[in-house]
Amino acid sequence: MSGPRRTYAGGVRGVEFVKGHGTENDFVVLPDPEGVLELTDRRVRALCDRRRGLGADGVLRVVRAAHVEDAPSTVDPSGWFMDYRNADGSVVEMCGNGVRVFATYLVSAGLAEAGEVVVGTRSGPRPTRVRADGVVTVGMGPATVTGRSTANLGGTSFPGFAVDVGNPHLACLTDFPVDEFDLTTQPAYDTSVFPKGVNVELVNTVDAGTLRMRVHERGVGETRSCGTGTVAVVAAALHAEGQRAGRRTVHVPGGTVQVEITEDGSTLTGPAVLVARGELDADWWAAADR
Repeated sequence: MSGPRRTYAGGVRGVEFVKGHGTENDFVVLPDPEGVLELTDRRVRALCDRRRGLGADGVLRVVRAAHVEDAPSTVDPSGWFMDYRNADGSVVEMCGNGVRVFATYLVSAGLAEAGEVVVGTRSGPRPTRVRADGVVTVGMGPATVTGRSTANLGGTSFPGFAVDVGNPHLACLTDFPVDEFDLTTQPAYDTSVFPKGVNVELVNTVDAGTLRMRVHERGVGETRSCGTGTVAVVAAALHAEGQRAGRRTVHVPGGTVQVEITEDGSTLTGPAVLVARGELDADWWAAADR
């Protein structure tokens, strides 16, 4: 794609978008190589609203890192940066499913070659491998268990492990069937441990190599999948078993991913799908910021 906007008859300009998902964690992708779009909180909320906008769990702005003020120094300024916003407009450090969709978009749009693609994020550069079958592997960096905490859901406390995957997680391993939980509201958590909020995962062990997970994401609500969350729950499960490395299959409501934890990092492998391409109406884009 040539840029974030196209000019129509009469000089009216629309804003290009692509809709995609990774295991049904869905995103609006906005191509903006030169960083000219005014992506305000109001516009993000309107875009992600499933009644008045396109509907999504978040927005992925495709921009050169040089145009992002808070891009970390470890990211190549000339490289592509995933400027990720949650559905509530909040800026987020990292999104594993989003990186897969982002890298797939880059290849699809001819902005990167199939194979190895490095995506800049607020948690640093993330190497990806985009396969022809739509499966993407992301180098997720370290998944660090930082302590213990609890989540409270429906009056019941669930112990869990605090895990840093570039963003905060509370992975709660439980024998209660995760399919039976009501995650429409944010589980209560210790704000002194998670002052910037937290993604809360509830996890069942299916067998020695398989986990089942549901998640309530900060700034979004329950989502069909959370890429960093799947890495966090595998790190927590291995830690609970006294292991520092291993592989697990993780089932989420939106599908299945593979996670590997190593001594010095982690990888996430799963599908990414581009669903639609189009242009946002220029009048709608202007009104969405009011």
